[in-house]
Order: sequence, then structure tokens, then C-alpha cells
Amino acid sequence: MDIRQIVMVSSLRDPIVSDLCNLFECKVAFNDPGVSHFGLENAVIPIGTDFLEVVSPVKTNTTAGRYLKKRDGDGGYMIIIQVDEFANSKDLVLENKINIVWETDLPDAKAIHLHPKQMGGAILSLDWMNPKESWKWAGPNWEEYISGPVKGVNGAEIQSDNPQSMFDDWRKIFPNQRLDLENLIIYFDNTFICFKFDEDGRGPGISSFTLGVDNPENIYRRANDLGLVKNETIIIGGVKFNLI
Repeated sequence: MDIRQIVMVSSLRDPIVSDLCNLFECKVAFNDPGVSHFGLENAVIPIGTDFLEVVSPVKTNTTAGRYLKKRDGDGGYMIIIQVDEFANSKDLVLENKINIVWETDLPDAKAIHLHPKQMGGAILSLDWMNPKESWKWAGPNWEEYISGPVKGVNGAEIQSDNPQSMFDDWRKIFPNQRLDLENLIIYFDNTFICFKFDEDGRGPGISSFTLGVDNPENIYRRANDLGLVKNETIIIGGVKFNLI
């Protein structure tokens, strides 16, 4: 069980995608027509065998549009965790009386989106793929687009005015994962989610993503040249990017 895809939301998709691709030397593999169901357009970018997605609303009165207004601008939006036993994960969601706001059940992909008001901080999706190494949401030939120094997703930080409460809500869905009770971290096989206090006044939401990379110093220098560094931190689309 691990984070497999991280999602950003922006009022304009292409400028954010351009910054990401220029900085991380990555390529868009797929624009999923299926996200029009949510009133969105998107771009899915392979980073190693994980994925970074940018979504933008193209219709009025969308969940994404309301989220942009609530947080006063672009930011982190969604975390997609690939689970090993989909039925068990769904049972835990139902046992904890968490509403499922969207579900798909296909031979090669299953997914549920959990109600963001109940979870807090982000839309959480629990996904299962067959075969495990595949990823339907990235298009039929995403492996051909893997490029750049990013090896994959390492983790995400979610901010809140009550991180302890949010941590307690999220951990119910992952009872068998290792926990750091002092620092409010859920550890998966190779990735983590950390819950922290709201430091920028934007309210609950994803504050940063951590990526595993080759040569982080080179990436940081390029980010500085591209004007993507503020207070010694890489920031794109309202999200901090930590490199390890």
C-alpha cells in the first residue's frame, strides 16, 4: 500500500504543467477525457512509476472550483493510494461510516473517493490495479513518457488547525500501517502522510509533496533560475515541493 498519485488543482492547468515539466524534466503522458465527468480537464505526468496530476475546472459549480475559492488559489487537491486488498479497504471505509462520493469497478481498475468533508484536508482515493504495476488513469502507454530525475513520490503533508483530529480520522482507514503518534505520521510501505498545523492561514489542505530525486541540488538551482523558489522553498501552484 502506497501513495501512487498526487494531484494539484489550479484555475489554469497549462502554466502549472509547464512549470512542473520545466523543473523536473518530465512529460505529460495523458489528458484523461473521463475527468470531464467532474467538470475538469487534466494532465497526468509520470514521475518514475508514480504520477503527478494537475486538474482545472472547465465548468461552473465544480468541487474543484469551490476548493480553489475556499483556499484562495491553487494548491494540493487529492492523494491516491494504491491498495493491495480493495475489498478490505472498502469495508473499513464503510465500517467507519465514511461516505463514498464516487466509485468505479472495472476488471483492471477499482477506485473509491472518500467524502472530503469527512476526511478533511484532501480528497482521498483508494485504488486497485490489475496488474499491480499498471495505472489506468495515466493512459495506455505512460511508460514511454517516463523521464527526468524524479524517482517517485515519497510523501505528502496536510495542514489543519487541528492536525491531531485529522490524523485520527485518517488512521482509521489504515489500521495496519505503522504510525508515529508523536509527529502525526502514517507510514505506508514506501511513502508517508504527515499532518501539521496550518502555517499559512489558507485552511485545511495539502501543504507539500515530497519527491525522491536524483541530484536535488541541481533541481533546486534550476528552480531558482526559473523563479520557483520563495523563502528557500520550491513552490509551484501553491504547493511546496521537498526533495530527498
